[in-house]
Amino acid sequence: MLGWELPPYNSGGLGIACYQLCKALTKRDIDIEFVLPYSAEHGIDFMTVSAVSPQGVADTIRSGIAYDSFKYTLEDGSEQWLNIHDQQALYEHAVAELVEQKEFDIVHAHDWLTFRAALRVKQIKNCPLIVHVHSVESDRAGNSSGNPLVQEIEALGLLMADKIVAVSEHTKQSIIDDYGIPASKIEVVYNSIDAKDIEPLDSQNVYKYLSLMKSLGYRVVVNVGRLTIQKGLPNLLQAARLVIDKAPKTLFLIVGSGEQYYELITQAADLGIGDKVLFTDFQRGKNWRDAYSIGDLFVMPSVSEPFGLTPLEAIGYGTPALVSRQSGVSEVLRNCLKVDFWDIDEMANQIAAVVQSDVLRDELWKHAYKEYVQLTWDRAGEKIQQMYEHHLAKEGA
Repeated sequence: MLGWELPPYNSGGLGIACYQLCKALTKRDIDIEFVLPYSAEHGIDFMTVSAVSPQGVADTIRSGIAYDSFKYTLEDGSEQWLNIHDQQALYEHAVAELVEQKEFDIVHAHDWLTFRAALRVKQIKNCPLIVHVHSVESDRAGNSSGNPLVQEIEALGLLMADKIVAVSEHTKQSIIDDYGIPASKIEVVYNSIDAKDIEPLDSQNVYKYLSLMKSLGYRVVVNVGRLTIQKGLPNLLQAARLVIDKAPKTLFLIVGSGEQYYELITQAADLGIGDKVLFTDFQRGKNWRDAYSIGDLFVMPSVSEPFGLTPLEAIGYGTPALVSRQSGVSEVLRNCLKVDFWDIDEMANQIAAVVQSDVLRDELWKHAYKEYVQLTWDRAGEKIQQMYEHHLAKEGA
């Protein structure tokens, strides 16, 4: 299995989804070697995690997020920064060297970042190739064409794959529309969440200011995610302006990092709500969990979201969710509010309704939680296992 990240060195949902899927697969006696482009201690005992580095590289350090530079420390002590496309080229060659020495039944590659390496493995080993699409370039570009080089890599990987896994019907349709891939080649396998994996909260929330303000009658709306065009945060801030006009005792907590960080801070100031919107930057651990739990409503206003695990995480930590209809999670989560990402007025109406009614908030969460505790990655593991067995049987026929 080829991937670009795993927790705790993940920038978002891609690494978490890979981790949980592999955990479900290994319960089914599937032996996985997960190959990363960097070295780190992940504390994973249910599969082999291997790091591949180019020749002459002693150490690799990520700069923090999935689509950014890596710092390579060479054996002579010098340092070199490589952009995302140069990293892929090195990863491809390093993976090719690794697989020459090993035997695999199947190669399973996650997202475009690993497709070049996956195609090289298929060429060397002549084994079935499964490509797992967590997002396409048009998603990441906010429904525009995006980077043509990325599109070329995606197209080649999708065309050469023996089977494509899409994380939602939304993503499947994007693959069909963007690349002309036959629907019969694409299998939808939804992401999920396991309630037992949610770490318990303690009694003291780290957001003491927000806790104090809530005791004074304020309500908190939360968003957790990358601050990038795909996630639709400018629309959320415009809706926030309307919400605050209706319900002045509303605060917004924005947790995450990304290229829109300073743009969003400026937008909040220009809208006159800078004192009501708090930006925390990227958070992990307790700070991350407490951000969900301090909220009265979690909002995911994504322009195009292939799946979206964050609303499920929010529900696990006690907060109901409002999601855009342009998301994969909206296909499987019934007990949540839904809105078109572009409908700022309706988004504001739904947010205002929740922050003005604790009864509505509590009822939304109660029904969402009943649905949440039934979710599991086991079904995804079962579907992927069946896919493996089908293609291996074809190879042996």
